[in-house]
Amino acid sequence: MKVLVLGSGVVGVTSAYYLARQGHEVTVVDRQPSAAMETSYANAGQVSFGFSSPWAAPGIPQKALKWMFQEHAPLRIQPRMDPTMARFMLQMFNNCSAERYAVNKERMVRVAEYSRTCINALRDETGIRYEDRQRGLLQLFRNDSQVAAVAKDMQVLEQCGVRHRLLEAREIAAVEPALARVPGKFVGGLHLPDDQTGDCHLFTKRLAEYCRERLGVEFRFNTTIERIRRRAGQVEGVVTSAGELSADGYVVCLGSYSPFLVRDLDLRLPIYPVKGYSLTVPVIDDGGAPQSTVMDETFKVAISRFDDRIRVGGTAELASYDLSLLEKRRATISMVVRDVFPEGGDVEKAEFWTGLRPMTPDSTPIIGATQYANLWLNTGHGTLGWTMSCGSAQLLADLMSGRSPAIDPQGLDIRRYAAA
Repeated sequence: MKVLVLGSGVVGVTSAYYLARQGHEVTVVDRQPSAAMETSYANAGQVSFGFSSPWAAPGIPQKALKWMFQEHAPLRIQPRMDPTMARFMLQMFNNCSAERYAVNKERMVRVAEYSRTCINALRDETGIRYEDRQRGLLQLFRNDSQVAAVAKDMQVLEQCGVRHRLLEAREIAAVEPALARVPGKFVGGLHLPDDQTGDCHLFTKRLAEYCRERLGVEFRFNTTIERIRRRAGQVEGVVTSAGELSADGYVVCLGSYSPFLVRDLDLRLPIYPVKGYSLTVPVIDDGGAPQSTVMDETFKVAISRFDDRIRVGGTAELASYDLSLLEKRRATISMVVRDVFPEGGDVEKAEFWTGLRPMTPDSTPIIGATQYANLWLNTGHGTLGWTMSCGSAQLLADLMSGRSPAIDPQGLDIRRYAAA
């Protein structure tokens, strides 16, 4: 089957990889000059299978109100007359019950844990390296209420067979030795030893090169996707700046921009861009820097180690498609990395970046078929695009090829929003 993959971020490139491995003739189209130049460019660097949790959780509406008045809050809302934002927030708050949280958490962990198996196999098969480390993730708690709250997450991790361990304050430095330099700052932590880190941009670019050189995937860069042309329940082609492209099957992997492409097809994707920021900090003291990834639960900031760099990612900002770099957001993530690893890197020499995470109200990606027989979706992964990319792409390739997938696809496609 000839397949057109729309988007060359990490989700689009992994989709191309698994489809090509199953014998399909794949073409990837993107407006950028190369792969992974938007949301996949400078994310937090964590491949956090066990840390996959919905943003919509019990207590979030109350916390959101409190965060409005805090200088270094993990969530920011830019007031604007935006009905799409209002609808997204309402749908998100409707998912904040304990019952919905449990359902959504299970779906996310199901995809993420499968993705662990898939990325490990991909790395073995392709041999690509991307400054990756397989040393786990440490979620850090600054107060006892955070320790108590993680108990429900641990129940889901237990049910899904995810290895984890709750650490006391005195045990933290055994996992991340540099934290011994900031005693008394954290009361405990949750260690997920099977999580990973690495440079998503490097991973995606090298996988794209592998797909082109070894699997025959064609990449059409500098090509703007304008609209989809349909007829009688089928997609007939995609109109681009380079002319119309046609295929037997079409996969939408355009992240936050996916809703624009499919809205004329009577498809309403409940995806909203959640703006995130990152710093890439040069390491100046290996012993004072993280060895893997830590997540500061209070500020929702992730700090990950590359070879000679530290990637610091955080802040969720609802600001539509605004990509301006705000210095006050930089101040928050700078404060956290200086507070946790004060001797590890030179923050003054950091590269500052922002990108749009394609968030769904339930934090679960949209993977699978649509009402059009040859149109498929693999989008809406929020902050966990890289974490879920390989599992999502393998699942999608199996479904498109008529194969029995290794995990249950129930609840992952667009039909779960049919009544919304």
